[in-house]
Amino acid sequence: MTSLFPSISARSVSRLALSLILAASVVARPGAAAAEEGMSLIRDTEIEEILLKDSEPILQAAGIDASNVEILLVGSKELNAFAAPRVMGFNTGLILESDTPNELQGVIAHEVGHLTGGHSARRDEMNKAGMRPFLLTMGLGVLAALAGSPEAAAGLAGSASYFGTLGAMGFSREQEARADQAGATLLDKAGLSGKGLAEFFDNFRYQEVFDEARRFAYFRSHPISSDRIEALRRRVESQPNYNKTDSPEAMAEHAIMKAKLDGFINPQVAITKYGETDTSYPARYARAIAYYQLKEPDRALKLIDALLQEQPDNPYLWELKGQILFEYARTEEAEAPQRRSVALKPDAPLLRVNLGQTLIALDDKAKVQEGVGEIRKALTQEEDNAVAWRLLAEAYDKLGQDGMARLATAEYNFWIGDRRQARVFAMRAREMLDKGRPEWRRATDIVLASEPTREDMRELAREGSTTRRSN
Repeated sequence: MTSLFPSISARSVSRLALSLILAASVVARPGAAAAEEGMSLIRDTEIEEILLKDSEPILQAAGIDASNVEILLVGSKELNAFAAPRVMGFNTGLILESDTPNELQGVIAHEVGHLTGGHSARRDEMNKAGMRPFLLTMGLGVLAALAGSPEAAAGLAGSASYFGTLGAMGFSREQEARADQAGATLLDKAGLSGKGLAEFFDNFRYQEVFDEARRFAYFRSHPISSDRIEALRRRVESQPNYNKTDSPEAMAEHAIMKAKLDGFINPQVAITKYGETDTSYPARYARAIAYYQLKEPDRALKLIDALLQEQPDNPYLWELKGQILFEYARTEEAEAPQRRSVALKPDAPLLRVNLGQTLIALDDKAKVQEGVGEIRKALTQEEDNAVAWRLLAEAYDKLGQDGMARLATAEYNFWIGDRRQARVFAMRAREMLDKGRPEWRRATDIVLASEPTREDMRELAREGSTTRRSN
């Protein structure tokens, strides 16, 4: 049977890579960071957890429940971060420019200061961009693998205005100064030093003298000045937690996060930056990832196996090993490390999606069925994981469950924002599923939520009246 989708094998779904689709589809206003270099969403459980850990004390100090906050990692060289209700966003460029966790926390506190201060940040533009539909839990490698899929590209392009909105966000100088002070207050309330906040802005003080074309986009929308930095420095130096330093654990995690990003995004640079003479864990981790990105899987696997000898219970090393094996057509070998990663971290949906993808790719009906189970478990935690729905559609198609395959395809299109295709596949699914069953009702819900045609509405109305008569 012909699959509904092309095989997704170019990359594993939960790792770092730049999306060809999003980079090509972004359309932003002139001067926006998105227009300058393209942006992409990145998903990585390890990095998201580190960022959430950095954010948690600040969010708590602001009275925000961190468990309800989604971490958004944006692949862009620009220095940028943002806070919105239930979302914290970070550009990879910002993370790579930060020297310590405290510097990164300073920027987090500044952005949360905007949020708690009720600063508009052109909030109408954020609303128009439709933020939530864009927060797709997609592994970017899979997006790149789908570059030849017109319907996927169309759906993603429909969300591109979100990136333009990020570039458009701006605050007045007065709001910036207030956010500085609010951030300093939040840091001290959280028991953290405000030193990193002042130092991070001070590192880019020269941006103030550049013309608009040469200035980092972040500092076009977050203008700095010597007076502002000095006022901030005087404030944080007077606070009792000023001399507190980052814990060794926090410093180690920050180094790992930066090494991982460098390995994936800048592999050639990483090979030199983290040279063979550097035997630290972050350096070897970065080199392993870089070799894998540079199509030297054997060198990468050798490094990973050595790291696993030291850290046999590290789920992310097992995940990376499984990914490399999967991507280089060693699917059967990939299963064991993927299983190990899930066993070590069963609450991470992205790891389950990785395992599910591997199982679905195996030519074994029982394994495909098991893969369906893993994907469905992941979806109970992240129902908007579009890639998971796409994999589920492929699995159901292999199993000959046409109605479920089309429902999963409808879900995929629904979550990437292509409501027209979502409606089309949901209507097809309704024709194949048992009427009145939960799956059939879900297909109906997607039709109703996806701008149904008049004919759709007439059909639904007829079904409703028939159902009432039969009852």
